[in-house]
Amino acid sequence: MEYGIIALIVGLLAGSGIGYFLVQNLLKSKLNDAKKSADLALKEANLTATRITGEAESQADKIVSKAESKNEQIKQKKIREAKEKFNKLRSEFDKDKHQHKLDLKDQGLEIKNQQNALKQKEEKYRKDKEELKKAKQELIQQEAEIKGIRENLEKQQKILAKKKEELDAANEERIKVLENVSKLTEQEAKEQLLEAVKAKAETDSMALIKNTIGQAKITANKEAKKIVIQTIQRMCAEYTIENTVSVFNLESDDLKGQIIGREGRNIRALEAATGAEIIVDDTPEAIVISSFDPIRREVCRLSLKRLVADGRIHPARIEEVVAKTRKQLDEQIVEIGERTVIELDIHGLNAYLVKMVGRMRFRSSYGQNLLKHSIETAHLSATMAAELGLSPKQAKMAKRAGLLHDIGKVAEEETELSHAILGMKLCEKYKEHAVVCNAVGAHHDEVEMNNIISPIVQACDAISGARPGARREILESYLKRIGELEELAMAHEGVQKAYAMQAGRELRVIVESEKVTDAYADDLSFMISQKIQDEMQYPGQIKVTVIREKRAVSFAR
Repeated sequence: MEYGIIALIVGLLAGSGIGYFLVQNLLKSKLNDAKKSADLALKEANLTATRITGEAESQADKIVSKAESKNEQIKQKKIREAKEKFNKLRSEFDKDKHQHKLDLKDQGLEIKNQQNALKQKEEKYRKDKEELKKAKQELIQQEAEIKGIRENLEKQQKILAKKKEELDAANEERIKVLENVSKLTEQEAKEQLLEAVKAKAETDSMALIKNTIGQAKITANKEAKKIVIQTIQRMCAEYTIENTVSVFNLESDDLKGQIIGREGRNIRALEAATGAEIIVDDTPEAIVISSFDPIRREVCRLSLKRLVADGRIHPARIEEVVAKTRKQLDEQIVEIGERTVIELDIHGLNAYLVKMVGRMRFRSSYGQNLLKHSIETAHLSATMAAELGLSPKQAKMAKRAGLLHDIGKVAEEETELSHAILGMKLCEKYKEHAVVCNAVGAHHDEVEMNNIISPIVQACDAISGARPGARREILESYLKRIGELEELAMAHEGVQKAYAMQAGRELRVIVESEKVTDAYADDLSFMISQKIQDEMQYPGQIKVTVIREKRAVSFAR
């Protein structure tokens, strides 16, 4: 029993040991299998990781290569843009530098001219000083002579006083004798004598008045002509003829195609932006810019010059260049106005009026440049005021009115007013002196003159505009228009003569006083002016003056 239990226990222990051993072997086998599986999985994972890493590195290399290529392209593009911008800035700098050189050259010429003028003034001052010295010596001699004459006169006056006393005594004796002979008192004789003298004096005075008036008219005409001639001789100005077209020269005819553009888009864009007409014809190396407005024509010409120099001609670029050119031209207009008022020594002129003066440079009237005409009128007005003996202040005011008299022609706002009235209103608006305003408004007799400056400005305006060579018109059309103007007036009943004056700006109609009354003369002037408006074409305005006079003629035989 005990051996059986022991054997059982030993068997259990042996079985447990064998079981443990078997379990350990099984676990070891599974562990080895697991290790093998893990090693295989690790190898596969390593292979997969290696493959993925290789692919990732390859993809990364491609991305880096692509990024480097794109970066190089962007870099090259930026370099090209920088070069273009640099070339553009350099070109503009060269142009500005060239323009600055031209400005410096013009300033040098102007300074040289001023130096020459200063030398002439110094020479004139020296001569005037010598003449003044001579005149002073002559004045001293004349004072000595006058002193001697005064002493001689005093002696003669004493002698005359003594003789007068003797004559008075003799007259009293004669009066007493005459009263006794004529049986008239002294008072009665005086009255009769005065009546006779009065009748004779009235007759003689009428003749004397007529002779004096006639002589005064002759003298006044001579003096007026003398003043006008002296004024014209002291003022000499150049004349420049303005046209309605400008010729733009090209380096080659190949540029015409670029200016026209594909299907004409460039030339249409330029015409739309500037308001000028561009004519491209068979004329070699030139195109024509046409416009009635000189400012538009100048904007178009300068814009074309920039576009051709730049080489980039397309609608967007055209609009940009035209806008920039128009702005610079506005600045140039202001500069021209400022330079003009400085040259004329006119101070305190409103900035807007200065700009209007500059705009005159790009305006013409009958082919005469308006700014040149206004400057000449200003000089003539100041000179004539000096010739008439007016004060320096009045002469400066006349010069100011002469410069501004046609400023209504360049006003920016549209109006139905005449240029004289519009100019007067502009001067009033910008606080000009009342004398200047009246002179501007009255230089075509549209308002009443109320000062001496107004007729001076009117006369100088006529001198500047009517002088030969100042204005031009086609001869045949001018003669035809003048002839038609006179024939139109002669067609009315009672008209004796008709004359077109001031280059057709005034029509003087002389009527027969027996057939035309004063009331009908007013109606006749109105009817002729209306007929001219309806049947004729003419620049500016025409003044119609009807003259009716009664002449009484008799002969003394």
